[in-house]
Amino acid sequence: MKNIQTTRRPYLDDLRWGTVVLVALYHVFYIFNAVTPGMMPFAAVQYQDGAQYLLYPWFMILLFVIAGMCARYALETRSLRDFIRTRTRRLLVPSTIGVLVFGWVQGGISMAIAGAFENISGSVPVPVMFLIQCLSGTGVLWFIQMLWLFSMLLALVRRFEKGRLYALTSRCGVIAALLLGVPVWLFGQIGNTPVIAVYRFGIYGFTFFLGYFVFAHDEVIDRLVAARIPLLLAAAVLGGVYLVRHFGDNYAVMPVVGCVLATAYGWVAVLALLGAGKAWLGRGGAVSRWMTQHEFGLYVFHYLPLSATALLLRRADVPALPCYLLTAVAAFAGAFLLEAVISRIPVLRWCILGIKKVK
Repeated sequence: MKNIQTTRRPYLDDLRWGTVVLVALYHVFYIFNAVTPGMMPFAAVQYQDGAQYLLYPWFMILLFVIAGMCARYALETRSLRDFIRTRTRRLLVPSTIGVLVFGWVQGGISMAIAGAFENISGSVPVPVMFLIQCLSGTGVLWFIQMLWLFSMLLALVRRFEKGRLYALTSRCGVIAALLLGVPVWLFGQIGNTPVIAVYRFGIYGFTFFLGYFVFAHDEVIDRLVAARIPLLLAAAVLGGVYLVRHFGDNYAVMPVVGCVLATAYGWVAVLALLGAGKAWLGRGGAVSRWMTQHEFGLYVFHYLPLSATALLLRRADVPALPCYLLTAVAAFAGAFLLEAVISRIPVLRWCILGIKKVK
């Protein structure tokens, strides 16, 4: 009989696909926001932009923590070599070869939204323009690029660590978990790329390894389960204060993204959701199983139909509410349709989704 420590944690599946759904909804607000440059806002001040402030400080950190936890569970049942091979095919191939094969489409749309073509000379050679569009079309794939890098670093660390550090962290309690927010904030000050703000190597790398070494312990999560209500209340209060304090500021870049308040809110929210997820999710069901199977396709593909629809609607001067609703529908329906089509084309499914055949 398989040891319970090596079985799948269904609540993590639900947390992950639920967070991916929020990522897609976040991008619906993001593409029309009035805070970050290069988007298509409806007005100078938009109170609906507050949704971004409430999501951005924690949802990608949560995905990296979950990824670290799942890496631990995966390595309990497979060899390190198989882990490296699988992660490379599923993460590196789509975020490199996939960008060259498919990313230029997204790149063209993103450049049109930002008005980049108006500033590019017509004398730019076609191969150079193609590469520019591919780089601009990396989009949401930054997450799996970084996840592959952290996975390879983990493979290196695992060769030397031999489980000693992991054995020491099982006693981590709620107070200790909260205090981990201090190094989370410190790592949030380093490894931030100056041009593309989403590449935050310090905080995302550190939280990935926290997922592997600390939160992969079931007993640590059980302690968060017991404290889930006060943690959720604390996250709600901190989120409200953060929203009021920084509304109107560019939340995605330093110094706001790395400030103490943003980090405190984001970290408490992550702890609260891990505890609440273990307590209330993972019950199974058809929707949960289906979303678990298709969450990667939703993540990879949602921004293309979302951004294309948003661009067409804004150029047609459609009012705000229909824009939000139609763009949200396009994000989900378009993503699942693209996944269904591309997963059935032999070469493209390997390049773009990292899969060999339809399951």
